[in-house]
Amino acid sequence: MTSKTEWPSSLDDNELDELDRYLRAHTGEGDLLLDGVHGLLSALAVGPLLVLPDEWLPEVLHEPFTDEDEGNRVLALLAKLNDSIIAELEVDAYEPILGEVEMEGGPMLSAAGWCEGFSRGIDLRAGLWESRLAEDPQLMELLGPVMALAVDEGILSADTEFEKLSDDEYDECLAQVPAVLGAVNQYWQAKPATEAEVEAMVRQQQPTDDDDGNPPRQRSGHWVH
Repeated sequence: MTSKTEWPSSLDDNELDELDRYLRAHTGEGDLLLDGVHGLLSALAVGPLLVLPDEWLPEVLHEPFTDEDEGNRVLALLAKLNDSIIAELEVDAYEPILGEVEMEGGPMLSAAGWCEGFSRGIDLRAGLWESRLAEDPQLMELLGPVMALAVDEGILSADTEFEKLSDDEYDECLAQVPAVLGAVNQYWQAKPATEAEVEAMVRQQQPTDDDDGNPPRQRSGHWVH
């Protein structure tokens, strides 16, 4: 078995920095940065159905490349990041990419961006996730630590009010993320989406134009017009 340090498909620190710099220079307000892209791709990697790059790339890249070589390099880095996730989970080497926020005591790691991306990844197959979460409490239980982080960061809204996680609780949820993804991936392999679920999802995803003639964008489990 390959060790964490020898795993060939993961981006090294220089490649992560390179992709991070590109995303920071070419995103607007509300767009995903590196931590969010990693969360998005993580949700797709462990989800119920394959999502091809043509579908998820518009969530990541928002303007055409002006330099062909740079474009090819960015696409190669994104493909490598995408390919690495399941491979890392298989060898117990997965770690979520986190952002930093400035706090009174100095910079702190935050799962907010990763959770936002994970939520958008679920949105791309929202019908399947929502129907299964409503029908099978096992899936909800498996996702518990990720959902706790998302609620704590304000990414997801909850029907009832929850107290903010303590630092220890936050760190404990973060530590469970790799195990959560592995368990969710195994769940969908053991209980794949049925034909009826897929057909229902396709019907739900028929485009509906807003007043400006553009399809509404789905974020964090809710339609945002």
